[in-house]
Amino acid sequence: MKRISMVIVLLCCMVTEVFAQNLMIKGQVKNAQSNETLEFANVVLQTRDSVFVQGTTTNEKGNFSLDKVMPGNYILVVSSLGYNTGYITLDGFSKSVVLGDILLGDAAVSLDNVTVTASGQTSRMDRKIVFPSERQLKASSNGMDLLQQMMLPRVQVDVLNNQIKMPGNGVVQLRINGVKVEQEDIKALIPSDIIRIEYHDNPGLRYGNADIVLDYIVRRPDTGGSFAVDMAQGLNAMWGEYNASAKVNHKKSEWGAYYRIGPRDFYGLKRNNEEEFHLADGTSLNRVEIGEPARGRMFMHNLNLNYSYQEPEKYMFNAAFRYNTTHQPYWDYRGVLMNKKNPDDKVDMIDRNDNDYKTPALDLYYQRNLKNDQTLVFNLVGTYNKTKTARIYKESRNEEVLTDINNRVNGEKYSLIGEAIYEKKLSNANRISGGVRHTQSYSDNAYINGHNYKTHMVQAETFMYGEFKGKLKKVDYSLGVGVSRSYYDQRGSDEEYERYTVNPRLTLFCPLPGESSVRLKATIRNVTPSLGELSAIDQMIDSLQIQRGNPDLKTYMSYYTELNYEFRKGLFYTNFTGAYEYQPDAIMDEKYQEGNKIIQTWDNQKNWQRVVANANIKFGPVKDIFQISFDGGVNHYISNGNAYRHRYTNWWCDVNASVTWKKWSLWYMVITNWNWFKGETLTGGENIQGIMLSYRHKGLNVGMRVINPFTDNYKVETENWNKYASYKRSMYIKESSRLFIATVSYNFSFGRKYSAGQKKLNNSDNDSGVMSTGK
Repeated sequence: MKRISMVIVLLCCMVTEVFAQNLMIKGQVKNAQSNETLEFANVVLQTRDSVFVQGTTTNEKGNFSLDKVMPGNYILVVSSLGYNTGYITLDGFSKSVVLGDILLGDAAVSLDNVTVTASGQTSRMDRKIVFPSERQLKASSNGMDLLQQMMLPRVQVDVLNNQIKMPGNGVVQLRINGVKVEQEDIKALIPSDIIRIEYHDNPGLRYGNADIVLDYIVRRPDTGGSFAVDMAQGLNAMWGEYNASAKVNHKKSEWGAYYRIGPRDFYGLKRNNEEEFHLADGTSLNRVEIGEPARGRMFMHNLNLNYSYQEPEKYMFNAAFRYNTTHQPYWDYRGVLMNKKNPDDKVDMIDRNDNDYKTPALDLYYQRNLKNDQTLVFNLVGTYNKTKTARIYKESRNEEVLTDINNRVNGEKYSLIGEAIYEKKLSNANRISGGVRHTQSYSDNAYINGHNYKTHMVQAETFMYGEFKGKLKKVDYSLGVGVSRSYYDQRGSDEEYERYTVNPRLTLFCPLPGESSVRLKATIRNVTPSLGELSAIDQMIDSLQIQRGNPDLKTYMSYYTELNYEFRKGLFYTNFTGAYEYQPDAIMDEKYQEGNKIIQTWDNQKNWQRVVANANIKFGPVKDIFQISFDGGVNHYISNGNAYRHRYTNWWCDVNASVTWKKWSLWYMVITNWNWFKGETLTGGENIQGIMLSYRHKGLNVGMRVINPFTDNYKVETENWNKYASYKRSMYIKESSRLFIATVSYNFSFGRKYSAGQKKLNNSDNDSGVMSTGK
């Protein structure tokens, strides 16, 4: 009987324990401003010392329920993209509870300590705040891989050329915690450190000429460190990417180092070209270049050293040294030039190119946070560009040299960039900012081509701006104005050039019913000629053509307006954009006859126009497994020159799909060419396909990529429609088709504790100031 009694007591205790564990927490999450329910809000239950217990998301009506909760002391964390995180203390929790309405205020914040189960975003007037999902973080080995997984509109990750870019000639500016960085720095990021990406698809005046700004918001440790390596090697061609990075934190200091090597060695480089010439003496020539395989070889080295010291919420100092080199000892074309009207009239052609670029830069930065939500930022960057290029072009018949061109350029450019910014947050989410940026450049170039030309050029750019962001009922607006001063002087020229311009900017953003919005923006900016275009130098291209700079070029204005509509429902997202750009007096290429030579140069032409229609559609993920994104559209170009008029229409698309299952990830992309047409030249984009399979275990990720698996003729095409000298050219790299690449990455961290500190800006000068030559 005693044993039976003990068993009954134990059973009663177990039943009591089971019911005690089956406690529930229920509630409904709403928007504090509109009282609308919030679907897909994250609800996380954690202990008082932030240990995760369990989590869920709200349903379509904003309701959530947590079951089988043990008695104890908890904190309930409720968050939704674009809203302030809510914290509810549940001390002495011992019975089920219905919390009722939980109201979240409107804000854009990071979701520290919260697991985001599905990638999401919230849209603002000037940017989208995008949070990576847990699936995307686990499927990525670095910051560039994560960007590929997130499939942001108009952003392309080119795995062949190791670049983050956008279709066409758009400028993508990359930042980490507000710092302008290089693409190699993004590859050095450990995905688990990334909180969110702020995707500025409508950058303000402070971002200069950037079309898109990607700002990675990452955690900054107070202690500990991290180390990462990322390697990719072609199996059937010499194509490599090797990256290593390390960071160490101690109290208020952080030391960082990054090094990258990118070797390329191709033996299937080939160019086909058809040209038609009409000379001043009335003769014409239509010749075809039949290319033969030649060699293309290059090495890229990048070294970044960084030190920062910060007092959180007070100030930050950062010093960075960057040293980038690109050595291209071979980039050769060879073949036969054939007279199309007389196929027996042939000459052998060799076009050899040797280029070497070195760019060290020192960057000093200081940020001070003042009272009343005010911030001051100062940045000073010194850059030195060293350029050496050599080109040998020969035409011969039966070992008799008919044309022998030997062009060499030695260039040095010194730049100093200084910038100061003031920002202040006002009431009702309003903000005012202003700043000044000055760039001073000195360029000394020696052109050796049978003659010895030396140029000394001075160029200065000063930009001052003010911007106000406010809200009028439901409409967010931004109004800014900038004033630019452009100065240029070349030794030996008759006069120096100076011009002042005003650059206004207006943005209107209106949320619509449901998860949709519409945005209108209009900008006016000035465009300054490059030092290479301004150089008063002749460079021989071949036996019939000469390239000549134009020191009389003038700065011109660009007028741009864009209408954007966005809709999001659950896991479906779509975005439509229509835009028009008008550039009177645009600097565009032109050609004219001079004796029996064709002169290629640039001039301020009548105008250039562009009409754009783009769409982005994204689905998924489906059960956190599958995601697909489509970008596509049409561009219509109108070039009105002083002596020509051209129209051109281009359709393009970019499709990405990814599948993740447990520790495996499969990714596929296809990009069709976005062609750019300006002046008389069509610059072709790339048709690229890629498949990638990877396996991840903790900090180790191994994988295999295949580039252009279904084609054996990877090529880039360009055309020129000039009436005196037109061409249609295709450049092939045999090794870029069916290229198999093995990838390995590994990262680990030690002893890290986090805090937040952000640097607001950085500057760089990557323009060598040298006029390039070649076909």
